[in-house]
Amino acid sequence: MPKFSHASYLVCILLAVTSSACVANPAAPAKTDLAFERQLQLSQANIHDIDEASWPERAREVLVNALSLTGVRYKYGGKSPESGFDCSGFVRYVYQQAGNLTLPHGARAISQLGKTIPKSELEPGDLVFFNTLKSTFSHVGIYLGNNRFIHSPSSGGGVRVEDMQDNYWQKRFNGAQRIETSTKAN
Repeated sequence: MPKFSHASYLVCILLAVTSSACVANPAAPAKTDLAFERQLQLSQANIHDIDEASWPERAREVLVNALSLTGVRYKYGGKSPESGFDCSGFVRYVYQQAGNLTLPHGARAISQLGKTIPKSELEPGDLVFFNTLKSTFSHVGIYLGNNRFIHSPSSGGGVRVEDMQDNYWQKRFNGAQRIETSTKAN
């Protein structure tokens, strides 16, 4: 597989953000656009803390695919860049595109797959789960390394990178799973 520089990843992300922002929400009000742009800027700042050299080969395609979707709007039940994503729709889409894996829709259902990983052993490409709706495993994202993960957070937001050390995410962490690319789920 060819090596990509940090700049290549950022160019890919910026192209994806530019193209997906136009498709995902062409008529958003100006105030919402400003808030969204601020979230996007914060997300892109978090991307600088990601060490893609530490990415395992098995996860590289998943992570590049996930980062290319930064900025795609949240939509409950959404499962494509055109319609938007909810958290599990985002993870499902990324793994289908990058690893040709079919994961179930729903964070709880996805949490039943793969191998359980302690937080101390997280590797880029692992799935991280959170209790965001007063229910265990109600939210899922993809771990990027350096305590960062990418996800589709909630209504009014878009796919972005977050810091798992933020108080909100620390309190809600439920666990992690490693999905091997050889695992087929239906």
